[in-house]
Amino acid sequence: MTTLLPEQAGRRCHNVLNPFHATHYFSPDLGRELAAVGVEDANAAYFAVRAAPMGPVTAGVVTATFYNFRHELVARHVPAVWESASPSVVLAARVRAVDSTLRRQLGEEVLASKEVAEAAELALRAAEACGRTARPLYAAHADLPVPDEPHLALWHAATLLREHRGDGHLAVLLDAGLDPVEALVSHTATGKGMAPKWLLKTRGWTREDLDAAVDRLRERGVLDADGELTDAGVALRQEIETGTDRLDRAPYEHLGAAGVERLTELTGALMKTALAAGAFPKGMIGKS
Repeated sequence: MTTLLPEQAGRRCHNVLNPFHATHYFSPDLGRELAAVGVEDANAAYFAVRAAPMGPVTAGVVTATFYNFRHELVARHVPAVWESASPSVVLAARVRAVDSTLRRQLGEEVLASKEVAEAAELALRAAEACGRTARPLYAAHADLPVPDEPHLALWHAATLLREHRGDGHLAVLLDAGLDPVEALVSHTATGKGMAPKWLLKTRGWTREDLDAAVDRLRERGVLDADGELTDAGVALRQEIETGTDRLDRAPYEHLGAAGVERLTELTGALMKTALAAGAFPKGMIGKS
């Protein structure tokens, strides 16, 4: 059964589920667990843990499904990473890293609470309505077993919902005519995207790549002379988010308005605790 939701309710829920999923990417626990199985480079670790559900895929598959990474950076690590650790070994290391990260950031008492169990139940129920068609990262993750422990089950469900929305988002970016660098630069210009120094550090693009994208977006009328979004640019980014909402409505409509509100409340509270524990590096989000 589906129900109509308040405007942007699904997006607000995603905005707390996504960081809940993502905390392990910035955790020392992930580096430690991946290094223990032979994957020591941070970029290789990221590509491995996120791509592992798809099997020992090639660099081209990772570039296509991740969208905003420079292919040369991906190819530096994939498929070589699978020689160090198979996808199944990587997935097991990832779960261990998520478990230790959440235990450290949230504490044992929180993880054993009825609220975490309730959030897991709600998130898994929402994920029941996700669709595999044209969503490769979601579909691969959906084939993985649901962990038994509630905090890991919640993380698993958050991952499903995150990748489901992400796959749809890429379709909207393509339809909007934004290439990977333009998508990154225009998102950063909203103030909600990754800061330029982090783009340079993690995505493989050069300063020249970012500057060229800025020039293209200026010619298109998306950015002004100062690199800020024009009215047309603001409208474009809003259209992208609205289009992504439309493609991502099924799980939240399936859960229903009350369930979405409750899941947002519960996961939002968990994220406040995680953020207070230093879940993300300072200065990662913003225009500078």
